[in-house]
Parts: sequence; C-alpha cells; structure tokens
Amino acid sequence: MKKRKTFAIGLVVFSILLTSFSFYFYQVFYGQNILVDKESTQIVIEKEHIFDDVRDQLYEKDIIQDVVSFSFVSKVLGYQDLVKPGVYQFQSGMTNLNAVRMLRAGDQVPVRITFNNVRLKSELAEKITTNTGIEREEFLNLLSDDTFLEGYGLNTDNVMTMFVPNTYEVYWTITPEDLFKKMHDENLKFWTEERKAKAAAINLSPVEVSVLASIVQAESIKAEESAKIAGLYLNRLKRNIALQADPTLVYAVGDFTIQRVLNEHKLVDSPYNTYKHKGLPPGPINLPTIRTLDAVLDYEEHNYIYMCAKEDFSGYHRFALTLTQHNRNARLFQKALNERLIFK
Repeated sequence: MKKRKTFAIGLVVFSILLTSFSFYFYQVFYGQNILVDKESTQIVIEKEHIFDDVRDQLYEKDIIQDVVSFSFVSKVLGYQDLVKPGVYQFQSGMTNLNAVRMLRAGDQVPVRITFNNVRLKSELAEKITTNTGIEREEFLNLLSDDTFLEGYGLNTDNVMTMFVPNTYEVYWTITPEDLFKKMHDENLKFWTEERKAKAAAINLSPVEVSVLASIVQAESIKAEESAKIAGLYLNRLKRNIALQADPTLVYAVGDFTIQRVLNEHKLVDSPYNTYKHKGLPPGPINLPTIRTLDAVLDYEEHNYIYMCAKEDFSGYHRFALTLTQHNRNARLFQKALNERLIFK
C-alpha cells in the first residue's frame, strides 16, 4: 500500500514537472519575446558579425526581453553558425521561433538609396552606397574601371549618364557590380521607345541627351526655362556654333565657388571648355533630373542662340537673337555683378 502511495505521488510530481517543462519550452519557442509592447524596428547585421554580435545588439537595443531563451532557440535551430548580414525588420510581439527563422533564412528587408544634386563621381559613390554594405571606394573604383565599363558600352567620361536620379530599393548586401547592373537596368527602363524616338529626332543618342541636359540643368534653377534653354543649345549644335556654356568652364576649372566667369577661365585647356571646343563635352557636368532630361527631349522651338542671366538675380535669363542684343544684356548683368562686388 505504501509503495502504491509513493508511486502515485511520484507520478503526480512527474506530471507536474512534465507540464511545467512543456509549458516552459512552449513559451521559449512560441511566447512573445521580441519588442513586447514596443514598435517594430530594424537592425543591421554587418558582414563580419557573429552570433554574439547579433545577440548583444538585440539586447542592447531592448529588442529581446529574455536573452537566454533567444540564445537557446538559436542554438536548437542552428542559427548560431548561420549568421547572415543584412537589414532585418523585427515586428512587435514576435516569438523567438519567428525571429530566429527570419534571421537564419536571411529574410532581410530592402533599403532605399537616393542620389541627386551630384556633380562628381566621388559624390555619386558617396550617396549611392549610403544605407548599403558597399564601401564608397568600392563603387568609385567601378566608375573608374574602363575594362568593366566597356562591358556596358560606357567609358570613364560618360559613365555618369547611366544614372537617373531617383529613389531605388536594394538589399543591404548588394554587391558593387550588382548595384551598377541595377542602375543600368533602371536606365534602360527610363529610355522608353518614345524617349529614344525623341532623341533620334534631334540627332542625339541617349548619352548625348544626358550630357546636354546636365548643361541645361546647370544653367538655370528655374525649371520652366529648361525647355527654352535646351532649344537654344540645340540651335547652336545645328548651326555648328560653340555652345559657350559657362557651367562647363566651372566644371573644367573644378572650382564650384566661381560666381563670375572671367576671360581667364575661357583659356582653360579642357575638353569641357565649350568656348574652345564645338559640340558637346565628352561627359555630363552633373546628374540631370528626369524633368530636365524630358525638357531636352521636349525642347522649345525658337531661334534664340544667346542668353544671359537677368540682372535682378532672379535666376531667369534674357534671350537674344543677335550678338548686339546679347551684348546689351550682358552689360546689364555685368553692371549688377560689379554693384554687388562679385568679381570672381
């Protein structure tokens, strides 16, 4: 009788322990442990990170409540040896099981890259790699690699025409080569059959349209003037007249603080000196916006071949048909520069 009683007690104790352990393990795997009563958030797992780095980051950012249970589930599912870099989104109230499965599968979320207001390759490399795991120098090296660019029908002079300023989504783990290819694919999407037909109608290739658009964009901050300025430069190209675009001289000199282009600047020895060399320069002087690119394709038809900034510094221009008219406009602007003591 005593043995039966002892057995019964042992069975009850065992059942209680089994139930307790079952509940505990259920909670470990299926109980909420991620961002409990908090909003969703993201973390970046760097390429060199190991499990300890991930666990510590999650704890320090107060994303996981119970470190032990998270580590246990990670061990059981083999995540501790399968850490994958990227940006990961943790939802409020996630379980250890869901979180570890996401991390182990490398189920990262895309990041956004945006680039605009760019003149130089170094500026593009800086902006386009922000929010990714690519080092600025890695991408800059591609932009300067003639052999690599040749595969895309580009060179180090005109490579910037491939990049259409916008916001794009990529994964943090994208490689420099794949990012370049994505930008090439986006360029192909931009150049629809309609846009290519418009370019052909003005005897320009897509690359040449981008080069001209970069000059148009540099000439005026007033978007409503872009099509008119584009028409002026197209008139010059058709008549084989040098563009004589001051922004190309600023680019050639490499001093973007210049407010007043002088005769000495017109002597600079550079293929970007459109006073010395007729036609378009070998590459763009900035990354023109989609709006400016379309302004070139939908240029305004007129007979103007001269323009000069207005003396009120409004950002608008005076346009002229003859050199006499242009010289009169230029004197007004030069007088305004002198009055404001702008001599360089």
